[in-house]
Amino acid sequence: MQEYRTTRDGVRGERPLQAWFDVRKRNLGSWAFAINRLTGMGLIVYLVLHLIVLSTLLQGEQGWDKFLEIARSPFFLAFDIVLIFGILFHGLNGIRVALIGMGIGAKNHRSLFWVLMFIGAVLLVVSAWKVFTI
Repeated sequence: MQEYRTTRDGVRGERPLQAWFDVRKRNLGSWAFAINRLTGMGLIVYLVLHLIVLSTLLQGEQGWDKFLEIARSPFFLAFDIVLIFGILFHGLNGIRVALIGMGIGAKNHRSLFWVLMFIGAVLLVVSAWKVFTI
């Protein structure tokens, strides 16, 4: 027997997880939640990769030198910018969700979203400049 889950748009069908990221014909809040989910999963993947990379430090001084060589490459630094974006979006949107959940700013949630994203964009540009100049 097939299980169906209903949404405001109708029946979701066999792939409820796919609907998690389906933002077609949805509003800003749906987009924000979908990107929040993606950044959350990306941060989990980053954590695992970070632990794997840090395990190279168990090799002693050679491992440390190898790690520094990798960490200073432009490719790796670009991924640092992606990481910073994920942290900023996930964190700032999480603050927005928490405030709305407490009833603060619920009527102006779109404005709150754009103000926080503007702050995030400024912080991202400053962070990118710092990452590539230091």
